[in-house]
Amino acid sequence: MQRPPVGVARTAVLIAAARANEQRHLRRLFTDPLAAGLVEAAGSANDLNGVRTLAGDHFVLRTRYFDDQLLSSAQPQVVIMAAGLDTRAFRLQWPPGTTLFELDLPDMVEFKEDALHDLQARPHCERVVVPCDLREDWPTALIQAGFDPKRPTAWLLEGLFMFLPPDAGDRILYWVSALSTRGSTLALEHVNREFRELPQMRPVHDRFDTLDARWQSDVEDPVEWLAGHGWHATVTHQVDLAAQHDRAVPAITDPRKVGDARIWLASAIHTV
Repeated sequence: MQRPPVGVARTAVLIAAARANEQRHLRRLFTDPLAAGLVEAAGSANDLNGVRTLAGDHFVLRTRYFDDQLLSSAQPQVVIMAAGLDTRAFRLQWPPGTTLFELDLPDMVEFKEDALHDLQARPHCERVVVPCDLREDWPTALIQAGFDPKRPTAWLLEGLFMFLPPDAGDRILYWVSALSTRGSTLALEHVNREFRELPQMRPVHDRFDTLDARWQSDVEDPVEWLAGHGWHATVTHQVDLAAQHDRAVPAITDPRKVGDARIWLASAIHTV
């Protein structure tokens, strides 16, 4: 098997570990039978236990949030950017005819494909993996893999933007928008500056720095930011999300504990 994820790719193992842990919950918010096997193949996520303790509940809620956004959009094409160890192609019940594209670095793609083969995983849609670097010409790689810019698309950018310099994030959003026909949907996560500067986040930043996974950007108004690229967006607060699913508000997103610090969870429709 290809060597386990290293560097910033270790964050994908962290998220898979949170999904695996959720499977022990009596009233779990989603089913992910592959998560534990992927974490085992990657050599566990014990090196990031401190981060998971702080943000694991948020990872679980955001997973369910994005699951719901993707399924409710019911687009014929789905694109998951920086897919990591995402298993939505295998664990969600997609409408007939759905094609799901997963983009990530070649080493991550190779590791994941080997692990999924060993787990005998079978997707519930047409699944296309696209090895590419999002800092390079990923739109061409996506189109060459069969993506059709004239068809409505559901885009997912989960846990990505904060790791990118502002110009790189804007460039990705520019191309996502350029490749989206009217009525396409987008779901994403970002943070504001106050969240980046939370004292509780300092150990996280220190740990991520050792992985070359430094947070490099934030956004103060995701609705305005997305509107500038032709998207009509709505933001959902974790307080409301937790209430919807009868869960405690994750401490790292609880306004009583973090004030105006925000992890933005946004969904949007392309209007141009």
